[in-house]
Amino acid sequence: MDHVSVPPRARALRVLLAVSLALGMLAVSPSTARAHDSCAIARPAATGFVASILSTVNVFSPFVETSSAPCGDKYGEVDVQLTRDWGQDDTAEQSSPPDAFSPGTTAASTSNAPSTHAPCRQGMAADFFPCDGIDMLSHVSHAELGTTFVNDIWGWTDARTRKDYALVGASNGTVFVDISDPKRPDVLGILPTASPSGGSSWRDIKVYEDHAFVVSEHRNHGVQVFDLTRLRDWDGTYTTYDMDAHYTQHGSAHNININTDTGYAYSVGAGSYQGVPAVCGSGLHMIDINDPKSPEFAGCFQDHGYVHDTQCVVYDGPDADFRGREICVNSNGIQYRLNGENYLSIVDVTDKANPVALARVPYGGSGYSHQGWLTEDQGYFLHGDEGDEILAGINSTTRVWDLTDLTDPFVSEEFVNDTTCIDHNLYTQGDYAYASNYTTGLRVYDVSDAADGEVEEVAYFDVYPDNDNASFEGGTWSNYPYFRQKGIVAVSSMDRGLFILQPRVGRNGG
Repeated sequence: MDHVSVPPRARALRVLLAVSLALGMLAVSPSTARAHDSCAIARPAATGFVASILSTVNVFSPFVETSSAPCGDKYGEVDVQLTRDWGQDDTAEQSSPPDAFSPGTTAASTSNAPSTHAPCRQGMAADFFPCDGIDMLSHVSHAELGTTFVNDIWGWTDARTRKDYALVGASNGTVFVDISDPKRPDVLGILPTASPSGGSSWRDIKVYEDHAFVVSEHRNHGVQVFDLTRLRDWDGTYTTYDMDAHYTQHGSAHNININTDTGYAYSVGAGSYQGVPAVCGSGLHMIDINDPKSPEFAGCFQDHGYVHDTQCVVYDGPDADFRGREICVNSNGIQYRLNGENYLSIVDVTDKANPVALARVPYGGSGYSHQGWLTEDQGYFLHGDEGDEILAGINSTTRVWDLTDLTDPFVSEEFVNDTTCIDHNLYTQGDYAYASNYTTGLRVYDVSDAADGEVEEVAYFDVYPDNDNASFEGGTWSNYPYFRQKGIVAVSSMDRGLFILQPRVGRNGG
């Protein structure tokens, strides 16, 4: 066969097309989602010659971002206070805090720790924390917790002893704190992380049938299961606990939600375990936990891509077509970008083998679809976006989604507070919503008139008095308002540890 000469320009075009095809394959290849730092969600910008070629041929533009999102550890600027950085008032029993890294030395377990009860008086608590209508019952420092960075928080009430416990997520594990006497909490000990590598800033805990289920962004972490009734036998010393079961059909996960009415857990934002890809990608990973110590894989929903957070309930809201069905309302964040791919997603997961997408709706002014919670009547979803304050330069904003029709949700109201910080996690209880808003602390909203488009802030406690910046430099990550003791809210602070607070709001709110 004779050799056919190919003109130089044709050869160059072939090479260019081959390179473009290869880049296109790389651009669409799957990767573990890391929405917390936005690096793998909004892909790095292509620059220089490659970018200009791709832009010119306009073939792969849907797959290649033209602007990059901020990457790296967004909590890298947190200035952790191991011990208290605020003074005691005249009621303090002692003025000296415990030594750093001496966990468990709380007021109830030793006589040398100070009382940290500080009522809100004339807009301040302990002459340090700005407040309005919320008293500080106690503060537990990092040194007492045995931690250096605190993230998520949940709670548990022991039905037999009626004791309340705060379950505090940290970079090194989950810390158990008895807050039955909220002015004198006891730190019992820690369940160490199942893996120490990667994603140290993220952990999430939920509870079902006296068992804690813990996920983390740590690689190869899986789901830890811990029998909380073991805390009844605490011997008075800071204890290192082991887990009772370990679910490993995914490795890392950003979050977990549990429908306590059905006994199903939903991990989201999951990654691989020891090189084996997560079976559900980064969508809804469904786990049957009716036997808590023997969790079993139950199903997947991947059609909407990365799910950052979810709330799954047996629906009893205004849409009669879906009453009695198991419904998940998802904060479906794909891109950290102003008006990027951010959605509210609703899925019917009644049949775990065949979940059905009901809606996936974008919204204006989005930065990153982060988290939200249903109102008590399930008619509305209060939704926080973690990027809009930075990217759009707006004040702290909560969107009220009307869920009258689950197949056609829409934003009926935007509550814009007079604060300038980033909103993070929010939970509803009765007529109130409890929002952890990073640098401005715990904010309490009256949502009783959400149907009329009215949301009003009625109380706050600023656990980060340093400033009110729209940044990730410190403040509260999350809160838990569902203890047996009404009116008690546990608040996690990345830089200062654990706060036990008491808002002066109606008893149906806390």
